[in-house]
Amino acid sequence: MNTPFEGFPEGKSRIVYVRPVAVEDLPEEVREQVGDAGVIYSVHAVDGQRLALVADRALAFNLARAHDFAPMSVH
Repeated sequence: MNTPFEGFPEGKSRIVYVRPVAVEDLPEEVREQVGDAGVIYSVHAVDGQRLALVADRALAFNLARAHDFAPMSVH
């Protein structure tokens, strides 16, 4: 998976949600980029918009924090 990251949207809320996503539930073109991973992580805005897909939970949290967002886990 190597899609350029254009940054998080500006807005009032600085909270984003991180949750695991089963690769099998993603579109074919995304599955092809993921490789052998069974689960990746998505970062979502408060309104539910998917902002990013990343390889692991730590990367999702680091990405959010690097853009001054407060990541929260969703189970």
